[in-house]
Amino acid sequence: MTAAPEPIVPDLPPFSLDVQSLDLGTDTKAVGLDLLGTESREPVRGPDAAKIWSAAFAALAATDPYVVDFFSHIDRVREFCNLRNIPFREAAGRCLVLTQPSENLLLDIFERFEKETFGIRAGKPDQLQDVALEGELSRHGLDAYERAYRRYTFCAVCEPEDGWVTVLSDSLWPSEIIRRVRPALQAYQVYIARPQ
Repeated sequence: MTAAPEPIVPDLPPFSLDVQSLDLGTDTKAVGLDLLGTESREPVRGPDAAKIWSAAFAALAATDPYVVDFFSHIDRVREFCNLRNIPFREAAGRCLVLTQPSENLLLDIFERFEKETFGIRAGKPDQLQDVALEGELSRHGLDAYERAYRRYTFCAVCEPEDGWVTVLSDSLWPSEIIRRVRPALQAYQVYIARPQ
């Protein structure tokens, strides 16, 4: 008697990006992005995560200009920028803004500041020097995005060490986020899912 052949199981991509609506209250529209190992279900960290997040955000912003907001540990961010001749703007005392970093620079930011919380916002060019929002970021951190995100294409709270991002947006639903990032993430073997 011969044994039944083993079923052929297709190779799973090593990474998964779970994209799902978040319930942050009736007045807030948010989508959660979780970057996980497909088999381990643990957050992806390090160089692989930095490559994936930088590609995802470049695709998510599409043609909109964007900035990266830091509101804590800004001395380390300032030093990082000065060593690499990266232009930045100091705003409202405790807010440091990097305008339109390239995808390669985003990669460096996600890798170097993996343990930090920072924000990314995209919108029209005249929105990106937002004195009121930058003052709120300086005082209240990324909670300020919740009151301001409707003025932008999106505001995103990034927690790379934990493998997640929260996107606040009136125009980017899970399906639109998936549509924008899927082509950019194919090179990194990322399975994109909408958990129920």
